Amino acid sequence: MRNLCCFVLLLFLSIAGYAQGHSYLFVWAGDDAKKSNDFMAVLDADAASPHYGQTVASVAVPGPTGTPHHTELEMPDGGFLLANAFESGRTMLFDLRQPLHPSLVTSFGDLDSYMHPHTYVRLPNGHILATFQYHGGHGPTADGGGLVEFDERGHFIRSSSALDPAAKSELIRPYSLVIVPALDRIVSTNTAMHEKDGDSRTVQVWRLSDLKLLRTVILPPGPRGSEQKFPGEPILAADGKTVFIHTFNCGLYALEGVASDQPTVRYLKTFDGEQADVPLRIGHYWIQSLSSVHAVAAYDISDHGHIREISRVTFDDKQKPHWISADEDGRRIIVNSGEYGEHRLFLVNFDPQTGALKLDEHFRDGGSERPGVSMDGKSWPHGFQRDAYPHGTVFSRSEAAAKSTAK
Repeated sequence: MRNLCCFVLLLFLSIAGYAQGHSYLFVWAGDDAKKSNDFMAVLDADAASPHYGQTVASVAVPGPTGTPHHTELEMPDGGFLLANAFESGRTMLFDLRQPLHPSLVTSFGDLDSYMHPHTYVRLPNGHILATFQYHGGHGPTADGGGLVEFDERGHFIRSSSALDPAAKSELIRPYSLVIVPALDRIVSTNTAMHEKDGDSRTVQVWRLSDLKLLRTVILPPGPRGSEQKFPGEPILAADGKTVFIHTFNCGLYALEGVASDQPTVRYLKTFDGEQADVPLRIGHYWIQSLSSVHAVAAYDISDHGHIREISRVTFDDKQKPHWISADEDGRRIIVNSGEYGEHRLFLVNFDPQTGALKLDEHFRDGGSERPGVSMDGKSWPHGFQRDAYPHGTVFSRSEAAAKSTAK
């Protein structure tokens, strides 16, 4: 009996070690026909695995689709991932500590009459701070939203409106945010998820300690005259005080003096094409998805006055790169077009030393002549059998990385 117990224990430990040491992709996905459940899929992302690129698990969200959109931008060290179904305004919390057995922990909707969350950021105290687009209603005539703090299970803690009497003529639709911990500041952007709401061109500065809105800053136009429209992702620079602002109209700006009474914003660059989507900063490189030119490019931003392109991966015309996220080493980047292009996932290798990008040709469907993994025409473990589109997608985090992050 003792030998049997030892065998079972060793088997359990080997399975647990596989789950923690193996690399996975967590893909927040939806039925392209919008008739079936939203779901979280788990793909094998270990390049040494014979199942590389294959689906190994999935879990459905009960009820009708809510249109899967953003997840957290990277996998939290605790193993729980937040994801939103933007159109329904629901937030899902998934337990992904055992990747081969994902589960939905809970879901929740409006908080303090704030509706339609978009971006989630983890605070040092373990709480979540999120942007919500609307307050008290839906649609173009609704009040602008704000920032809401809550715990991981959706229990409301505090909120603050993004409406600014000094910017009454500006469209306020909180989109994304970044924490500037050294300066007790938050920087958020405004862009309406529903285009009928109108154009936006503002970023906002808040005090982190009490969620007080301090300033609304209007982005200046660039050489084209339209780069300032639709601010997207704010990303903290390596100096811990400058915030880069990307816009969907291909602009890049730097917000400086964030802790001062008069923060200033400076135009830096116009990316090529008509639309630039989710970006990343890895060291002194800016990785930009360029949806309208079907590419992902890396730029050296070590000199803000002379930003230069280092490398680029170009896809076929069916791809409209929208979502990108890096692994914990910053050496692999997952790319997908969301619901806007072909339903396909690509892995791009990145060299943090040189800035070189290279498509991973081995990440593909079994027997396919094309790189990339399709979300269409597959039978998913939870029973779904139609075409699906991916959106928020993140790499799993190793046990060692989780412990390092927690220190």
